[in-house]
Amino acid sequence: MPDLLSPLSTAPHKSAAFFDLDKTILATASSMALRGPFVDAGLVTRRAAIMSVLVHLPYILRGADENRMNEMAKTLGDLAKGIDARRLEATVEESLDSVIDPVCYLEALEEITRHQAEGRPVIVASASALEVVRPIAKRLGADGILATIVAKDEEGAFAGEILHFNQAEGKARACAELAAERGWNLADCWAYSDSISDEPLLASVGHPVAVNPDRALRKIAEEREWRIERFEKKARVGRALPRPPRKAIFGLGCALLAVSVAVSVSLRRTSA
Repeated sequence: MPDLLSPLSTAPHKSAAFFDLDKTILATASSMALRGPFVDAGLVTRRAAIMSVLVHLPYILRGADENRMNEMAKTLGDLAKGIDARRLEATVEESLDSVIDPVCYLEALEEITRHQAEGRPVIVASASALEVVRPIAKRLGADGILATIVAKDEEGAFAGEILHFNQAEGKARACAELAAERGWNLADCWAYSDSISDEPLLASVGHPVAVNPDRALRKIAEEREWRIERFEKKARVGRALPRPPRKAIFGLGCALLAVSVAVSVSLRRTSA
């Protein structure tokens, strides 16, 4: 795998902080927050938007086990078929101020700032599609991303096949591989999530944090004496996070690109 984060710093890091996105950094699922802009941009029909909400409801209301998440991945892959990936990402970028900033948890933004101030890279590890996560991660000032990879056809439209669903064991493996590549000791790493589906990731790090956990995750967190946090305040990113220096902004773009390339290369090697 390529060197992912070296453009951001010349000093090696011993640990990192992995953040789930939906209902951990954001107060809702990114796909639900963005359904209006997607419909307005003509990317999806209102019926498809409603179906997407219905597919997410078990996760939003009760959390999701691996079977539910796999079913959700297949359904969302079918719903996404034919959507122009570049146009979708541009729509997310254009919608950050109106629908993403207002649903960011202040407490999550403060944790991101704290980790980076302590020299710890922040990785957004989400089950949402790369094209959805990337603009949000840039806005958050994240140092890297791991996300779901959806196959695209020759014209750049989603082909309906999920190449890598970044959830449950898949997300935990992706984070572990990135940590091994960068020399991070997982025992010194942090991970934040709201869902029982991320139990494999939380169990793999030395500092697991259950954020507004669903019932199943709360039970495990209490049994294992994991840190449990309640995030509830909202804040716009620009007001909660200090503006990064110009050099860091340049490095972030390189880092995010490298992460997406790395995941794609890894997938090609796996399928070979």
